[in-house]
Amino acid sequence: MPQLAWHQIRAAPVILVSGPEDFLAERASRQLRDALREQDPSLEVHDLRADAYAPGELITLASPSLFGEPRLIRVDAAATMNDAFLEEALEYIAAPADEVVVLIRHGGGVRGKKLLDAIRQGTGGGIEVVCAALTRDNDRADFAAAEFRHAGRPIAPGALRSLVSAFTDDLAELAGACQQLLADTDGEITEQTVEKYYGGRVEVNAFAVADAAIAGRHGEALGLLRHALATGADPVPMVAAFAMKLRTMAKVGGTRGSGGQVASQLGLAPWQVDRARRDLQGWTEEGLGRAILMAAETDAAVKGAGRDPVYAVESLVRVVADRGLEL
Repeated sequence: MPQLAWHQIRAAPVILVSGPEDFLAERASRQLRDALREQDPSLEVHDLRADAYAPGELITLASPSLFGEPRLIRVDAAATMNDAFLEEALEYIAAPADEVVVLIRHGGGVRGKKLLDAIRQGTGGGIEVVCAALTRDNDRADFAAAEFRHAGRPIAPGALRSLVSAFTDDLAELAGACQQLLADTDGEITEQTVEKYYGGRVEVNAFAVADAAIAGRHGEALGLLRHALATGADPVPMVAAFAMKLRTMAKVGGTRGSGGQVASQLGLAPWQVDRARRDLQGWTEEGLGRAILMAAETDAAVKGAGRDPVYAVESLVRVVADRGLEL
């Protein structure tokens, strides 16, 4: 079946909107609604929750109306769907109603796998819209650049980098910042413009440095580290961020089961387990062990055991970026 990016969403009898990025899923849903309403202003929109579904709701809403208005039925919380929804959704996609679009939002996990597999195998003539998490700086920069490009407004490369650095944790906040800059300024978005609006947020946090190093992005990690230290960051919490992420990786490494199962066993959040599993790609047990030892030595160095805390942290970044292959 066709798999599309969030901004490529189009009408189909059944649309599976998958992936963990809720902001992009909501964007896709609004884009579809607006496109359908532009085609026919009489569009009826109905919202259901798959985890609180009552038998018969889907069939009732999809049944032909007196005046034949097109309908968009949006189903949320499919990742925790109840049995009634699963059973009736399977029946529905086997023979979808005419003039009806059913959008099913599934954020991830194994619940409802039978329904997901059926849609992905083409039952009902559906499509899948994938809303993957934008975890890399490059992905977020592409997203922000597209916001300005679609508005027909140029943004300087340095301004784009600063804006993305200011909103590393929340894609919705980044999108809101883009829209504010578009609404409140004219002409090209410059570094000075971003500094004026968001200067207090343009900072590098310890976890951004650790994420870049753990992913093997040596130059980026050192650049972020030096910028952070130059703007007053303390080496002690910087090393603590490395130690925390490396310890989580060590806990998760070698475990089996879903993110939720492992999270409950280890006392972590499911997203921490999923992130640690992504971080572990490219690492060996020996390399991870060396990196953890290096983090412990660096922690002592920045707390008074060493003469040059900055050199100690830079050495830790190099070792981690090399996946613990050298000390």
